[in-house]
Order: sequence, then structure tokens, then C-alpha cells
Amino acid sequence: MIALLLVALILALLVLRQPLLVILLAVAAYVQIFWGKAQLDYIIEDMWVGLDKEVILSIPLFILCGNVMTKGTTAKRLIRILSAVTRPLPGGMAVACILSCAIFAAISGSSIVTMLAVGSVMYPAMRAANYDVKFTLGAIMSGGTLGIIIPPSIPMIIYGLVTETSVTELFAAGFGPGILLTVVLSAYAIFVNRHIKSEKFDGAELWVATKEGIWAAMMPVILLGGIYTGYFTATEAAAVALVYAMLVEIFIHRELALKDFYGVVLDASKLGGSLFPVLAIALSLNIVLTEHRVPAMMVTFMQGYIDSPLMFMVMVNVLLLGVGCLMTTGEAILVLAPLLAPVAEAYGYNKVIFGLIMILNLEIGYLTPPVGLNLLVAMGAFKQQFSTLVQAALPFIVLMLVCLGIVIWQPWIGMYFVNGKLW
Repeated sequence: MIALLLVALILALLVLRQPLLVILLAVAAYVQIFWGKAQLDYIIEDMWVGLDKEVILSIPLFILCGNVMTKGTTAKRLIRILSAVTRPLPGGMAVACILSCAIFAAISGSSIVTMLAVGSVMYPAMRAANYDVKFTLGAIMSGGTLGIIIPPSIPMIIYGLVTETSVTELFAAGFGPGILLTVVLSAYAIFVNRHIKSEKFDGAELWVATKEGIWAAMMPVILLGGIYTGYFTATEAAAVALVYAMLVEIFIHRELALKDFYGVVLDASKLGGSLFPVLAIALSLNIVLTEHRVPAMMVTFMQGYIDSPLMFMVMVNVLLLGVGCLMTTGEAILVLAPLLAPVAEAYGYNKVIFGLIMILNLEIGYLTPPVGLNLLVAMGAFKQQFSTLVQAALPFIVLMLVCLGIVIWQPWIGMYFVNGKLW
């Protein structure tokens, strides 16, 4: 009866279109009253306990780093290098767009930042080169989603926090699927644009582009090399990335003045200010649920009805794809990951590979209506109708679903980079 009333409370708040912060706070209070010790001040105490983790510092640092590079010219310099390399390919500019998103994603950790930084340069360039408008929009939006699967990734950090999973292992696991998605999207770009005449390789252009963009190109090498070799933790990597980005943009490229840094910090603070209260309450709720063995009860309940790991994974993927249409990635992870990860472990999926599968599902949600963030942001950034953007995203959604199926079928694609062997 108590559980049914909790479900009714959540549904009522959703119908009233209350923000996630209010819903989580109401659920935390309900759980404390009926399953806890009926002392609401425990919510505040658990919030402090939940936030008292070093890895949380990496979130604002990565957000600030992404803002610094977006205000500077890191993206433009990377794009110029990759355009010089891919120009002999059919649809070379489209391939450069996908590769630029992949590499910039390895710096920013954010889908929106990646899409806007690369899209602001590539959209006018691809349209001027007679690329189809829908393909161009689809490539930029889908390329932007690589920002949450290629490490470092802010959603991976959030998943690691709420499920107590190693963020470093999650980062390592993201390499394989990130490479798979990049290759598949690049191959599709070549196939669709095979009629567009390629250009001759220009060694002089590549030399100039590399000379001017070498500092930008070294950023992902330093960052990913440090994480993958174990030299950096996630938090240390975020700090190194921010310091490096500031040194390059302010003192080497000189595209960002010190006086502009206040505005960059202010923008990052606004985003962090909306994220951290939700994160704090979600972590508080997670502590209460764990203390009262709610995830364990869910495992027992589901195993009574579903005895096949395959059937469980099918149901979870349908659920996550549906949730991705209605909630942002961070919200979905905060609400569902603490409950689903223990159940997945009971069916033989460790928390790292399940986190990867969950984030891949929610990555597709960035492109699905009605709450696909990349669709909503692209509508304003590129001045296009929502229906046009949905049509542009459809073929890329299909490709990403295929890649998701491959990763579920062959989980070693992600786990190889975690433990160096097939799983």
C-alpha cells in the first residue's frame, strides 16, 4: 500500500509538471517518513554525505573547461586539421565533421558543448559545399552525442557516483563504443555523399593547419593518455584539462582575454547550479533506499518473473529508450541507475558494462522527440523547424541503435579497454 501511494505521488507530480528537483525531494521525504526514521533532517545529512566525494569536483571543472574551449578557437583549429586529412575522401567534409565531434567530445565531456562548438563552424561550411541540409543537421546532432560516450563524460561521472562504480573504468569502457560509433557514422557519411567530388590532398594545407592547431590537437592526447594509463584520476584529469585549455586559449592562441573569463565562469556556474541540488537530493535518496534494501527487493521481485538475462536486457532497453524521449540523460541516470544497476548485476551484467549500455540508450535520447536536447538546442542554434530536425536525425538514430545492439551482443568492445581482455 505504501509503495502504491509513492507511485501515485510521483505520477501526480509528473501530471502537475513539477521539476525533477521537487519530485526527488518529495520522494526522499516520503521514503524517510514511511520507511526511514521519520526525521526529515536526515535528508540534509545524507545530502552532505552523498556530495562528500572527490570525483564530484570533476563535473564543474569539465563544464568550465568546455566553456573555455567553446569561447576560444580550439574547435576551429581541430576542424581545420581533420578537414585537411579527410579532403581526399568522398564526402570528406562530412567525415571531418564526425571526427571533429569525436575528438572535441574527448575534451569537453558534454553533448551540447560538442554539437555547438563543431556545428557553429561545420554547418555553414557544409552548406556552402552543397551538402544536403538534413544530412548536415543529422551529422552535427549525432556527432554531438559522442560527447557523453567518449571519455571524459559528465553522465558517466554521475552514473559512477550514484552506483558507486569506478569512474576511471567507465571512462576506459567508453573508448570501444565511441570508436565504433565514430567509424559507423563516418562510413555512412562517405556512402551518402559519395557523389560529392573529393579534393586532392594538400600537404601544405595540412602542415599549416597542424602548425596552427598543434596545441589544440595535444589536448585529447594529454587528457586521454593520462586517464587511460592511470596517471590521472577523473578529478585530476578535469583540473589538468582546465588549466591546459586556459593556458592555450589565453596565452598561446590569445583568443580569450582574462576579462572574458568572468563570463565563462558565470555560464558554467549557472549550469552547475541547476545540476548540483538535484544530484545532492538523488544521492540522499540513494542512501536511504540502499539502507532499506529496496534494490535487493527489486532484484528478488524481477527474478520471480524474468529468468532470462536476454529478456531482462530487452525490457531495460525498451524502458531506457522510452525514458530518453521524456527525460534528460542526467535526470534518467539519477532516477533509474541506483535501482537498475543492482538488478543488472543479478542477471550477470557488471556495473561498468551496464552503465555503458544505459548511457548508449540515453545518448540516443538526445535525438528523440519530445525532449531530445540536441534537437531543442539545434532548433535555436541553426534556425530550423523541429520537424525538419527530427527527420534529419532518423537515419542516424537507426545507425546508433545498430551500434547499441552490437555492444550488447559483444560487450568485450567496451570491457577490453577496462581489463585488456575479452569478456
